[in-house]
Amino acid sequence: MKNNSTGPLIGILTAQKANGAIAGNGPLFIELQKKLISLNGVSFVFTPEGTTKNFIIGYTFSLDKNRWIKEKFPYPDLVYNRIPFRKSEQNEPFQALISRLKEKHIPFFNPCFIDKYELYELLKNHTVLQHFLPQTILVQRKKDLFTFLKKHTTIYLKPRQSAKGKGIFRLRLMSPSEIQLEAVEYSESYKSFDHFWGNWNEKLLEKNYLAQEEINSAEYEGNRFDFRILAHAEDNGYKLTGVGIRQAQEQGITTHIPTGGRLLPYELLQSTEHDQFIQTIVPFVGEALSEQFGFFGEFSIDAGVSKAGQYYIYEANSKPMSFDETEIEERKIVQLCRLFLQLTGNQL
Repeated sequence: MKNNSTGPLIGILTAQKANGAIAGNGPLFIELQKKLISLNGVSFVFTPEGTTKNFIIGYTFSLDKNRWIKEKFPYPDLVYNRIPFRKSEQNEPFQALISRLKEKHIPFFNPCFIDKYELYELLKNHTVLQHFLPQTILVQRKKDLFTFLKKHTTIYLKPRQSAKGKGIFRLRLMSPSEIQLEAVEYSESYKSFDHFWGNWNEKLLEKNYLAQEEINSAEYEGNRFDFRILAHAEDNGYKLTGVGIRQAQEQGITTHIPTGGRLLPYELLQSTEHDQFIQTIVPFVGEALSEQFGFFGEFSIDAGVSKAGQYYIYEANSKPMSFDETEIEERKIVQLCRLFLQLTGNQL
């Protein structure tokens, strides 16, 4: 297949499900294939388990037949990491593949998932980005968590390694003793912090939770909102690809669409201050991630603004979910293919 194209051969790395099926964002992979073919390139999807020393068994999407076809491929010119499971990046086949790519001098990007606390520590030491962080601590000791809760009265509890708002709770100090725990689908009250800790300490410690102060977020029509920012590497820097607004609805825990959040167009709330904040943080976050973990070709940022006008960075994500905004998804395809060609010495 490579002999029939003048552009690059791009390998899209994903993972196997427990039943052996190929996981990943199929619609994204198909759109990338369509765009690459228009640029005289070609892509295939593969897993670490499908690799050997000299070739790879993978799947390419045939536009003529409108289906995936299993093929034997040479090693690609570039690998785009879209592994969807954190545990898959910790197993031996993935580690062996990364070593082989380095030996063969094959560029790859998005080297790993991002640990939320490692991100906080990284940005806390950045001269510009440190000003946009909510106060955060690791949940390690009962006394420290209680002190943190008394200071802020309302805090978020988040697993260090999770996505899509999974496992997030809000903890409120309702009175000198009463504690209220709120999740997306339920809430519970505890007569004291000791009572809460007795019920939750095992889970919080086992899942490596962190605690983060609640920000008194700006609202639109009575509900808080935040920004979803998508960025890609381009010309030795990082450029903004798109911004969406996500708004909390009935449950105020998260603004994620899968948990009931609402999508709003950025233009509805756009301002010079919002634009300036976003344009400021994108290149700094991209550079910090790449310096710390290895080259990031794309990432997304969850950010927000308080009622007082203070901006905050909540999270950065190495495997951005699909944006519900069609125009942002379309720009993502263009930016990714531009990056594929740039990193393989081709021109768009």
